[in-house]
Amino acid sequence: MIVTPEKKVERIVADFPILARPTSRGKRLVYLDSAATSQKPRAVIQALVDYYERYNANIHRGVYEIAARATAEFEAARAKVARFINADTAEVIWVRNTTEAINLVAYSWGSVNVKRGDAILLSELEHHSDLVPWQLLAQRTGAELRFLPIDDRGRFVLDDLDALLSGCKLVAIAHVSNALGTIAPLPEVIARARRAGAVVLVDGAQGAPHLPVDVKSLDADFYTFSGHKMLGPTGIGVLYGKRALLEAMPPFDTGGDMIRKVEYATASFNDLPWKFEAGTSNIADAIAFGVAIDYLENVGMDWIREHERRTTGYALERLAEFEPRGLRIYGPRDPQAISGVVSFNFADIHAHDLASVLDGEGVCIRGGHHCAMPLMEKMGWPATARASFYLYNTEADVDALVGGLDKAAAVFKL
Repeated sequence: MIVTPEKKVERIVADFPILARPTSRGKRLVYLDSAATSQKPRAVIQALVDYYERYNANIHRGVYEIAARATAEFEAARAKVARFINADTAEVIWVRNTTEAINLVAYSWGSVNVKRGDAILLSELEHHSDLVPWQLLAQRTGAELRFLPIDDRGRFVLDDLDALLSGCKLVAIAHVSNALGTIAPLPEVIARARRAGAVVLVDGAQGAPHLPVDVKSLDADFYTFSGHKMLGPTGIGVLYGKRALLEAMPPFDTGGDMIRKVEYATASFNDLPWKFEAGTSNIADAIAFGVAIDYLENVGMDWIREHERRTTGYALERLAEFEPRGLRIYGPRDPQAISGVVSFNFADIHAHDLASVLDGEGVCIRGGHHCAMPLMEKMGWPATARASFYLYNTEADVDALVGGLDKAAAVFKL
């Protein structure tokens, strides 16, 4: 039996309980804020319930039955993540989120390897989480911060990349911009960084949920992402690092589970990946994240990418109808160049006010600076409205967004 794309999306939507619940105003919930956090399928929710109801126990130490099962399920989830990004299991470190992963690298790798006279290259599109840790590292070490520029459409300008890479110890770059949806030209940036002798960290918070990721093919030294943006729970994320780098790095946090032997005056540390996982881990959420990985693989990341490309392209077409009425779309206009994000402003309506009007229609978008304040200042935008799409969004959701914009135009007499 052939399943059409429309029928497949219909089946996907049915897997997400929250999408069947009307808002308090009786409107259909239209969730267009997956760049902030994704919704969770029933299987992920049930995995959390199953852990707490059936085998809640601490891992790695207990020899009784439910502790052994908890350990097995926890490590099986790590193996699923490793398969998902084509890494070795020892290279997959559990963290709370992308932010913690980047801070881990900044403190553990950065404090040892970056010194005065070195440069750190970022892009002008970075989320605060991929900016502030490097600012602090530069302040501690005396290193120089440099920035890969973008043009007025949010596209990367690589003309001076080799000059920017001269003397550069680290490149940190978002796979996908959470503010504009721009997909970074990672193959070229990483290849040229490699020739310059720089280590590369990729902020994959918006990349891993939406694009197929193969870290071996990509050749990034570090790749980071968060479970909650890819159908998993909050409070669980991943740091991938090349084994040689991770082996050489000192621990970030210290305490139980990351040690091999402790004496009163000295300690030795555990093997990878546990060397970086101090204390009791977020067991339930890691297991549920493994179920989210199962779900994404069952749907297919190539299918998700193509579905989002179609949905985003339709959104760009529909929003363009409002340009004569003062709507401004930011970022690249080619659906192939972005991933699941469309940012815009509507005439003189502040993004927060627009989001409030749309909320009254059941449409959830984000209004603000999206943790990209330097970008907003560079572009001269006080804030933007952002609609972000995922595998459970449909053209009907885009039509609901358009209907909400008509409502806003009426409210503000445009």
